[in-house]
Amino acid sequence: MNAVTDMQTLKGLEADKDWWRGAVIYQIYPRSFQDSNGDGIGDLLGIVQRLPYIASLGVDAIWISPFFTSPMKDFGYDVSDYCDVDPMFGSLADFDALIDTAHQLGVRVMIDLVLSHTSDQHPWFTESRASRDNAKSDWYVWADPKPDGTPPNNWLSIFGGPAWHWDARREQYYLHNFLSSQPDLNFHSDAVQNALLDVTRFWLDRGVDGFRLDTINFYFADAQLRDNPALPIEERNANIAPSVNPYNHQRHLYSKNQPENLDFLKRFRSLLEEYPGAAAVGEVGDAQFGLELLGQYTKGEDGVQMCYAFEFLAKDKLTATRISDVMNKLDEVAGEGWACWAFSNHDVMRHTTRWNLTPAATRCLATLILCLRGSVCLYQGEELGFHEADVPFEDLQDPYGIEFWPEFKGRDGCRTPMVWEPSNQNGGFTAGNPWLPVSHEHLQSSVAAQEDDPAALLHHYRRAIAFRRTHPALSKGAHEDVRAEGDIIRFTRVHEGQTIFCAFNLSDTPSICALPAGNWLPIGAELGSAGPMADGKMHLGPWQPCLALKQ
Repeated sequence: MNAVTDMQTLKGLEADKDWWRGAVIYQIYPRSFQDSNGDGIGDLLGIVQRLPYIASLGVDAIWISPFFTSPMKDFGYDVSDYCDVDPMFGSLADFDALIDTAHQLGVRVMIDLVLSHTSDQHPWFTESRASRDNAKSDWYVWADPKPDGTPPNNWLSIFGGPAWHWDARREQYYLHNFLSSQPDLNFHSDAVQNALLDVTRFWLDRGVDGFRLDTINFYFADAQLRDNPALPIEERNANIAPSVNPYNHQRHLYSKNQPENLDFLKRFRSLLEEYPGAAAVGEVGDAQFGLELLGQYTKGEDGVQMCYAFEFLAKDKLTATRISDVMNKLDEVAGEGWACWAFSNHDVMRHTTRWNLTPAATRCLATLILCLRGSVCLYQGEELGFHEADVPFEDLQDPYGIEFWPEFKGRDGCRTPMVWEPSNQNGGFTAGNPWLPVSHEHLQSSVAAQEDDPAALLHHYRRAIAFRRTHPALSKGAHEDVRAEGDIIRFTRVHEGQTIFCAFNLSDTPSICALPAGNWLPIGAELGSAGPMADGKMHLGPWQPCLALKQ
């Protein structure tokens, strides 16, 4: 073992190389979690302050969205120094305190690495744009204009408009898949790859347990910069970008998803293997081939351990048929892979609002996600049942929402501050003026209020997480016979002799479900699970699960 692993083992973390398989990961958006110094912006010491609460949930790890030095044009996803903490979030010493405290509480720490692009204020880009022949001239994706002065191809930015920006210094265009202030790195350069692996090692040496890799399928662009073909209307969806964004009009055949990604991920995984237990989850942003890419990137021992799937972050209602289709497609195209599921995150409308969920539906889906094959990401406030906050246009901070308002209001509604207690208008988040307004609706669902209410959703999440941890079949097992029967999604989870049957009525009306053949013991009463009736069948009420252990 290396020194980092020794330290973590001493602090109570088991040396389990496969801890990530079936792990429950709690996502923290640091700007909005807890402010420790009254400036209205959450910070690392604020996270340290709230780590006992996170540990009380029973989660295995936290994932912290970017806190690196940044001009904050995209709120930290535009990095100007990969190896330091932005002063608004604190210091490297604060980060060390976070690692130390989390490990003492038995919680692993994953951080968000944004490797596909940097800020235009990163020293690398400053040097690269200075001339066409300096040492870093090829560190970004530069291209000459067409003879008529227009961009080199038809690629589009996710944030709207062309994916190319003219630079007068070099008299060339540079690629940006997101904001024009986020130039894309050129992964065809070995020097770029080496520099990014050095960044990865810096944080591993600092004690992190793993990474969430932002936009993992955007690393490479087609070396020939060929035009993307049009995407037929019938194949378009709004899973990655809203329908008002013309980005949905292309099949992104050349601007992302390049085969060279696999070679870089092999190098990345080789580095992780030097740190026992280090793991990574890759964010795959693709509206048509997300599961196929998940299968490629997590197959065997050469890629990342798991990929963050977008299928259940979509606006489409979560029906039994949809879940069955996704899970069976996963088996078909990524049978050897491992997904990390989420219903909400910092980029999408909160799922309670997106799917217009009742309290009963919210509880049922919380139990469901913790019974699916794969790992799970829970987004801060999800355990409190937060709805999407209504942020007025004049308070918007997100450039994405400002660009496409009002048809798309951006991401600020899911990024408003956590509400810890209801005694003041800022909910215990800050003593100052919060960077986004605290939702008055959320004040009614604060942590303090729910802690004192045994029937609150918060306690249901704790019970569901503990139930998953108690039954290895749910966390690490395979799934079998995944199918929809009307409004019921049903499947079996199997691991090392333990077999658990799961069924969920995803509707507002009662349904009947038959158990598979065999002797089954009802379990999960604390989660509202139904037991068999006199006729031997399971009579499920609206939004009720059935969980049973094979004897």
